Formats: sequence, structure tokens, C-alpha cells
Amino acid sequence: MAEAARGKHRFERIAFLSSGTPEADAAMDNLVARHGNHDPASADVIVALGGDGLMLQSLHRFMGSKRPIYGMNRGSVGFLMNEYQEDGLIERLAAAEASMVHPLLMIASDMKGDVQTARAINEVSLLRQTFQAAKLRISVDGRERLSELISDGVLVATPAGSTAYNLSVGGPILPLNASLVALTPISAFRPRRWRGALLSDHVKVTIEILEPAKRPVSAVADHFEFRNVQRVEIAMDHDTGIVLLHDPGHSLDERILREQFG
Repeated sequence: MAEAARGKHRFERIAFLSSGTPEADAAMDNLVARHGNHDPASADVIVALGGDGLMLQSLHRFMGSKRPIYGMNRGSVGFLMNEYQEDGLIERLAAAEASMVHPLLMIASDMKGDVQTARAINEVSLLRQTFQAAKLRISVDGRERLSELISDGVLVATPAGSTAYNLSVGGPILPLNASLVALTPISAFRPRRWRGALLSDHVKVTIEILEPAKRPVSAVADHFEFRNVQRVEIAMDHDTGIVLLHDPGHSLDERILREQFG
């Protein structure tokens, strides 16, 4: 009872966010009528009502704010979300299990020499922009590991993002607490049998675009896209953490584990 009371006090100021769909807006109206709605800057917790797209937007928006985010599914897939229920929200927040995720930091240089930075919760992807395959050189901590990859692209995925785009292109699923990132090719042509690599999450991956004018490549960190890049550096940002809240038995660790057993 004492723990529930402490949890209730900690999460008494709730900021609700809606994805803007009719279902999410209706859910938000009902929950705000019960609990009120605080400004996110002063809230104890963010409750996101929508799908995984809204959750990713919320994670980026509140990155570094130290405010935990609890999602309820009013969207489609909802891998990152909890089941939607209007009753017992305060009690669910008090009992929720926390998962800490860290983003990737991408530093991309384009052909003009301009430099852009962005963070990714799921993955950083390099993708060909035209009909011609990309040619890429891959180094890890300054040491060349693959002199030429001919493919549609390549990505670096976090454990939290390993079940997303990474999985769809044949990459491995990583446990959330694994100190690893997945380096996965996208439709590799040469080396034909290269399936990627598992790397420590303390390394820096550098990808250089070969023939960038002839074979242009874009770099995408979640939903931030930079085109005509020439060089991309990717590393885990351990100084930035985001807390996700899930109902007991439905933590992000558990969901990732379930994905490995179909």
C-alpha cells in the first residue's frame, strides 16, 4: 500500500498526448475529464494515446527531459504501447515497470561539406536515392572492416529498434539489456553472403559513400532524413536516456523476447 501511495503521488500530474486520430482524441477527452491535463513541462509522466509512431515522436520530443512515457494503444501495431483501458490509470502507472533506452547519435556530412546531427531511437539507415545500388565503405573505431558493400543500403539498430526495420531486412533481434548494436545490410549484392555484424554499443561506426555523385545516398535517423551524404558516423549516446513504462508482464524486454519465439 505504501509503494502504491508513493507511485500515485509521483504520477499525480499527467500530460496526455493524442496522435490526432478520432479514436485517440476520444480517449484523450475521456481521460482528461477524469484526471485533468497538465503541461508536459510540469508533468510527472507523459501518457501517449496512439500507436508506435506517436510513441517515437514523444520519445524524441521529451528526450533528455527525464519524464517517463507511458503509451496506450489507440493506433495499429502498438508494439511499444500498453493495452488501452480507461479505468485504473493511476494504479497502472504506480505499478508500471520502467525500461531505459538510449538513442544513437548520427553525424552526417554531405557533399557540400555541411554537417547535420540527429538521434535515433530505432535505427540509423543509409539508403540509395536512385536506381543505382549504393557503394559503401564501413569502418569500426577507425579501422576499415569492409572496403566495399554494394547494396540498397545499410543500417545500425539499437536493441529497442532491432524488432523494427532491422528485423524486416533480416537482422537479429537484440535483448533490450544487451550492450550491442546490429549492423545490417539492406539487400546486399556484394559481398553476397554478408549478413551484417553484432557490435559493442561503445564503438563508433563510420560509413563512407563511394561514388556519392553517381550513387547518391540518404541518411535517416528514425524520421530525420539528410540527402546526398558523403560520410556518416554513428555511435550510441549513453549520456541520453529515455524511460518507457509498461504494465507488469508486458515490459519492453518481455515483448522483445516474445518476438524471438514468434
